[in-house]
Amino acid sequence: MRQVSVLVAGGGPVGLTLARDLARRGIDVMLVERNATTTRHPKMDNTNVRSMELFNLAGLEPALRAVAVDEANPFDVSWVTSMSGHELKRFPLPSPERARKIYRERNDGSQPFSPPMRVSQTEIEPVLKAQLERETNAQVRFGVELVDLVEETDGVVATLRDRETDRMEQVHCLFLCGCDGGGSAVRETLGIGLDGRRNIMPRFMTHFRTDDAAARHLLQRWGLTWHYQSIHGTLIAQNDVDTWTLHSRYPHNASDGAPPETLVARFAGREIPMEVLVANPWSPHLLVAQRAGTKRVLLAGDAAHQYIPTGGYGMNTGIGDAFSLGWTLAAILKGFGGPGLIDAYERERVPVWRRNCEASGRHNEVRAVVAALYGPELEEDGAEATRARVASEIERLGNAEAESLGIEMGYHYAGSPIVAAEPSAEVANDPDRYICNTVPGARLPSLFLKDGRAVYAQLDRWFSLLAFGGVDSMAAERAAAARGIPLKIIRIADDHARRIYAADMLLVRPDQHIAWRGNSLDEASAARVLAMALGW
Repeated sequence: MRQVSVLVAGGGPVGLTLARDLARRGIDVMLVERNATTTRHPKMDNTNVRSMELFNLAGLEPALRAVAVDEANPFDVSWVTSMSGHELKRFPLPSPERARKIYRERNDGSQPFSPPMRVSQTEIEPVLKAQLERETNAQVRFGVELVDLVEETDGVVATLRDRETDRMEQVHCLFLCGCDGGGSAVRETLGIGLDGRRNIMPRFMTHFRTDDAAARHLLQRWGLTWHYQSIHGTLIAQNDVDTWTLHSRYPHNASDGAPPETLVARFAGREIPMEVLVANPWSPHLLVAQRAGTKRVLLAGDAAHQYIPTGGYGMNTGIGDAFSLGWTLAAILKGFGGPGLIDAYERERVPVWRRNCEASGRHNEVRAVVAALYGPELEEDGAEATRARVASEIERLGNAEAESLGIEMGYHYAGSPIVAAEPSAEVANDPDRYICNTVPGARLPSLFLKDGRAVYAQLDRWFSLLAFGGVDSMAAERAAAARGIPLKIIRIADDHARRIYAADMLLVRPDQHIAWRGNSLDEASAARVLAMALGW
């Protein structure tokens, strides 16, 4: 029987990211994916700031941005009557190029480190697959599906099937990660249920290309725009050149049997020449797994949570899962991670899954409210006052689905067994606005030091200890060495950064979350802090 330390079932963005992270940490990993190729469906069009921070840490940002929309292009969202009619309300959002300048100018801990990225999942997956295939510790097997698993005391026996030859084989692994999508065979085999709502407001997806100059001008009539939205759906500019995706939606567009060309014509206000690349009906869900897994089998990505695309939290939540699970399993397998890390994965990530599910639902409800404002009179000549009233109401309702940094960056691992508790500390929980804080469990705020260096660029892929001024870090260094824990000491002499970080020492985990903060560590406390952070 073939042996491997970790088997990852599912070769979407989450599984590919997780497998690469494990391989880069020195863990032998096998990834199996039932499909023969990466996806042809444009399932995702926004990699948010938190995912990009993690991709940057993993050294993946340059390769991903190379296939993304030009960094000079904005993230604007606009509500229209139709592309041939009237623009009602535009929400301007900066391009990645402009965002980087804003982050440096503000430099108060409230900003991300990496800008978001406009790119389709059809472009992301081949890059992640190619990066994984370069890792000597990784076996990448597309066209192979997991059909069964049996958890034993010393690991998991997985039964795999080659879909081309129908050949069956068994693989023994120490841990198995289910990243195999909404219909997860791993989750179903474990008998883990899903809580939430299914089949919410059915949609119809039309992914198309047009080389017609007049059509392309019409589809970007008010300038380069990420999303154009109306009662007829959401039009996503996939590359700002010739490829778009229309998600038609309620009340009737997704269910009246109209061909894809007619759905696009409704949105555009007239028929346009186009080549349909992919077209199909689909139903979004708001579902969260009741558990994150077992001692040996863990869930991540859509296998654990399924959201309406409003907010773009599906893949992005999964990328957070991947980086959380990657360092956790690697630390255990290398011997310095304790058994408490498995429990911590569930206690940290499940509340995030639920929080993001609720946020996705709220954003979708706002879209429903906006849709109710639409009527045929909005297209009529002389209806300026009506359009102004609707525009004002859209502005009041806001654009939270594209601007909720509190959801993207502000999640906090309160109550985690591997985070130093500070019962008296207050942790802000504003889903719309990210509020900078360094209470253990929070994401480390991003700052640029007075010498121009980014703190995030100094962080190690394992543990980092930020040490301000002349604070003594020797006890922490000795405690880490005694346990074989990789620990990088980052010395900082910057009064502004010290005020923002609110402590002389901060222990930062591999996922950029703060495990502990304080002003000193002696031999005993250093040993306790590291033991706690590693699940002992």
